[in-house]
Amino acid sequence: MSSQYQQRQQHQQPSKKPLIGITTSDDKSQIAWWFDWFAVWRHGGQPLRLSPSRPQPARLDGLIIGGGDDIQASLYGGEMQLDVRVDPQRDTLELRLLERFIPQHTPVLGICRGAQLINVHLGGTLDPDIYTTHEGLKRRRTVLPRKTVDIVGDSQLNRILKVSWCRVNSLHHQAVEQAGNGIEIVARDRDGLVQGIESTRHDFLIGVQWHPEWLIFNRPQQRLTRALVRAAAKTQPLS
Repeated sequence: MSSQYQQRQQHQQPSKKPLIGITTSDDKSQIAWWFDWFAVWRHGGQPLRLSPSRPQPARLDGLIIGGGDDIQASLYGGEMQLDVRVDPQRDTLELRLLERFIPQHTPVLGICRGAQLINVHLGGTLDPDIYTTHEGLKRRRTVLPRKTVDIVGDSQLNRILKVSWCRVNSLHHQAVEQAGNGIEIVARDRDGLVQGIESTRHDFLIGVQWHPEWLIFNRPQQRLTRALVRAAAKTQPLS
């Protein structure tokens, strides 16, 4: 291989790890942040914590909208729920990030709350409390993979995870209801609740209702973060 060819190849390859922004609240989500950090780091990305009080980067190669508090009902035309925690400043931050980076076709992964926020940003609605709208629904709140999810065949999520069903954790009481513009529902649990969404208009815009970052020994779930980092690497400007 000639030295000129090697120099040209080096020039065409990104010289740095892809920068992956991960949203959190200012004073909560510390443990979740470390799990997200590890998931991105182990697959070759450079994690960057984003929260309302932190400076915003000039660029990102990829974006994770992380889990956390409920989304304000006013954002999707729902009724205000009592005894729920909301984080309006974080809502504002994440909606601005989506408004900025989705048009740039930056790869985006929404986790739990993040999947819901992507759907709301694109005009969809949420079920504000699955336990009041679905009578007899078994209450599950665990970081362990105790819920079975079926994935639509040949969806992007199916191709990434390489499985048609999987066992996942469950930490939510809200869920996607009506899909937003350009959003397809690609996974549901055995109770019929939405567990996975993806965009038909973007190369990588995926939301999952579970927390793959907690499932550190689960190969299909780790493929999801790896796919995000790889997609982000492709969007990096040439050095």
